[in-house]
Amino acid sequence: MTSAPGLSTYSASAGSTERFAGTPVDFVLAMNPPELANHLFGPDLDALQIDGATQISPRPVAAFDDAAGRKALSRAHVLITGWGAPPLTDEDLDAAPHLRYVLHAGGQGATLLPPSARDREIKVSNAGWVNAIPVAEFTLAMIILANKGTFQARRLYADRRDFIDRELEFPTAGNVGKTIGIVGASRIGRIVIERLGDIEVDVVVSDPYLAADEAARLGVKLVDLDELMAISDVVTLHPPLNPSTTGMIGAEQLALMKNGATLINTSRGLIVDQDALLAELRTGRLEAILDVTYPEVLPRNNELYSMPNVFLTPHIAGSMGSEIRRMGNHVASELERIVQGQPLAFPEAIR
Repeated sequence: MTSAPGLSTYSASAGSTERFAGTPVDFVLAMNPPELANHLFGPDLDALQIDGATQISPRPVAAFDDAAGRKALSRAHVLITGWGAPPLTDEDLDAAPHLRYVLHAGGQGATLLPPSARDREIKVSNAGWVNAIPVAEFTLAMIILANKGTFQARRLYADRRDFIDRELEFPTAGNVGKTIGIVGASRIGRIVIERLGDIEVDVVVSDPYLAADEAARLGVKLVDLDELMAISDVVTLHPPLNPSTTGMIGAEQLALMKNGATLINTSRGLIVDQDALLAELRTGRLEAILDVTYPEVLPRNNELYSMPNVFLTPHIAGSMGSEIRRMGNHVASELERIVQGQPLAFPEAIR
């Protein structure tokens, strides 16, 4: 497993040798639907066929408070979770005296655990950086296509069905010299920054938690949100969703954007004031590439489905298809480290 791209992380060698070196490790899968396990680890859970590791439940459990779930927990050293995994309560942990690790095939595993898990010395790992890769790749593709005027050109070509003079119709198209504004130097944001290094663009970042020296190391200019919105040709959103970021892109911020600029959202729909965005989009002044909305599935009569200046996709930027197996391989590599008595490569703090 390679180190996380564009991201500082814990050292894989940090910490002492773990207790399972040379001793059997029993693990349980928990996810819903159960078929997700086959997408993650292969049709026969091939990726988890690790010497020294034994699956103690034939199918992933969907609940911990029934007889099957309790029995599985009673023996488990390692719990491997995926989407739809039930959260663990203190009572569940009381029924899991041997549990020492939770390996999550997703962005955050600690959210499945109560705070007492820290006192019980349970360690957590997640596959967040692995899932960040396809989101960043999707974002990079959309940035390039947006600056090339791809979506406007497609509309114009379909309308005219005749020769299109590129230089006449799209005199400012192209990526060279454009300014890309990244809101949030998250895992995804940092990979986007890294991938943009091969393109002749200027990158500005707004993130209240990004220090100036770290911005310099990343090769970006640190600016406040209003300046970023005003100077960027493409604005791409990568902050986590929390009370401080909910609705952070509102009417005031959208009004600052250049005419013809593009807003990309692969984060969460609630980051953007959707009513304010609709108002701007109705003017035709801006373009939007939206992989997420609020609600996640819009009502059938919502304008965003049919607006010509909106490229709307059903939350596909994250891992899907073959990319899901990469997440499973990442989790399997953490399980192998446990079997070998090594510390987790990508530990997650329990708060």
